[in-house]
Amino acid sequence: MARLQEWIYKMEVGEGTRYVGGIAAVLILLALMAVYNIREFKSFSTQEAMDSAQLARNIAEGRGYTTQFIRPLSVMLLQREATPGIPVLQKDHPDLANAPAYPVILAGLMKLLPIQYSMNLPFRTYQPEVFIALLNQVFFFAAVLMVFRLALRLFDSGVAWVSAITFAGTDLLWRFSVSGLSTMFLLCLVLVMTWCLVVIEQNTREGARGALWFAMMGVAVGVLAGLGTLTRYSCGWLIFPVLGFVLWIAGNRRWLVGAAVGVSFLLVVSPWLGRNFALSGTMFGTAGFSVYAETEVFPENRIERYLDGDLDNEIKVAGAGAVFRKLMSGTADLLRRDLPQSGGTWMAAFFLVSLMVPFRNPALGRLRVLLVGFLAVLSIVQVLGRTHLSSASPEVNSENLLILVLPVAVVMGVGLFFLLLDQIEFSFAPFRVAMVLGFVSLVCAPFALTLLPPRSSPISWPPYYPPWIQEIGGWYSRDEMLMSDMPWAVAWYGDRKCIWLTLDAPTDNPRKVATDFFSIYDYQKPISGLYLTTLTSNEGIYAATPKSPKAAWGEFVQASLIKKSMPSGFPLKYANPKFAEEGQLLLADRARWSGRSK
Repeated sequence: MARLQEWIYKMEVGEGTRYVGGIAAVLILLALMAVYNIREFKSFSTQEAMDSAQLARNIAEGRGYTTQFIRPLSVMLLQREATPGIPVLQKDHPDLANAPAYPVILAGLMKLLPIQYSMNLPFRTYQPEVFIALLNQVFFFAAVLMVFRLALRLFDSGVAWVSAITFAGTDLLWRFSVSGLSTMFLLCLVLVMTWCLVVIEQNTREGARGALWFAMMGVAVGVLAGLGTLTRYSCGWLIFPVLGFVLWIAGNRRWLVGAAVGVSFLLVVSPWLGRNFALSGTMFGTAGFSVYAETEVFPENRIERYLDGDLDNEIKVAGAGAVFRKLMSGTADLLRRDLPQSGGTWMAAFFLVSLMVPFRNPALGRLRVLLVGFLAVLSIVQVLGRTHLSSASPEVNSENLLILVLPVAVVMGVGLFFLLLDQIEFSFAPFRVAMVLGFVSLVCAPFALTLLPPRSSPISWPPYYPPWIQEIGGWYSRDEMLMSDMPWAVAWYGDRKCIWLTLDAPTDNPRKVATDFFSIYDYQKPISGLYLTTLTSNEGIYAATPKSPKAAWGEFVQASLIKKSMPSGFPLKYANPKFAEEGQLLLADRARWSGRSK
């Protein structure tokens, strides 16, 4: 009986209250996850999510690090390094666009779980996408826990709980969690790396650790930075503020820790960069050309669809001037929109002010310097690395790098709120609690309103309707290849090789010869099907400028759907009327959908 009473006492007022609070928090998060997924889950809507998923499936099925989403630029880079006269599209296509860590994690998930790739009608959700979303929500909940622990180390339990709640109640993070992107995993990596740097700083001041401990912590930071780079190449630039921070705060062990960080980082990333260089002559594959994307020479997605011609000369023509203009215009947009709205709430305002307010804890002052370094580097990289992906999905995309600073920004912003709150003398104690509840309610209001009616459609239509794409894929064998304006979707849902539209399109105009198209068809691999969607057939396409990569295929769709005519000599002459009714165009080398040729 005495032991029972002792246990009850611990659970009510002793150390057991922590466990009760933790269990309650987990149950609340699980309940929110269930409600959110039921009401707001959507099939993938971004190119990057489908690209990573199809790549992971290839790995899981033993096809190696190969892709079915084929970029013309990738074909050109591989052909440069390949044996002359041997077409690179005659074999499985190595991926040159994605960093490997996240697809490998997804591949492990696909190996462990009973994944069902077939779709049932009426269609609502695709089972593999549900599993991928659940995995990312596990990363999200891990990030919530790390935010709590970091805030507890830097402030107190009040700041820790409010930081965790506001972070968990951020609507933008929930949208990322079901997007299929690697952002949640990256958040965890950045949080653990920040934790390690804070611990190094605190132990340097206290002098309680030996050289071996500092060296091991430096290795941990370098490995984490390397894993971040192998998750998203753009995150590799964080190694510079990390190294600068370590050399600043590690005291007389700065060179030991700095060397451990740098060497371990290089050991992690070098093998993969070497693989890319051996295949393509570039360390970052097609991703390394993103700095030229959306410049006047390479508008929209033109550079990724570049196949024949003198790319080096066009880049030289673009020159540093085009990149500088992209930096200037992008920085203006970032300062006007992205930075003040980072995180999707006005918590960013508290964070930005917290960078100028002194805290008594010296660790906080030094952490702010690290955050400023992160913000400066990520802002420049986000602006210069911007491509058509940000235009297609302005907030939820892999190029939104400022979101990686959000966890620590929340901790700093909540810390400032409590600092200001402590300056107020409340005549009635509950008023303080009411202020905290009001603060949390305002920050979490967008997420709470999302859960209210009306319910979102789970299908990202237009242009993606997965059952149609899977049906199209079923009409072709694995060895055949299609061409499409959304090859990432054909590769993921249709499980078939699909190359992105070339910059030119077949036409009867003798001054517009489809050099790229027939270069693939005649000398690389025959194209067995052409699938064009509303990404090409929408009405704005006909007003595209000649430099736009949309112009040529816009004319082709207009002639095919409206004038009902095909260019002479075009090898795909059979059209499926089912897709034409929805503003789409499916052409094939024979009437595969009827089971016989005509």
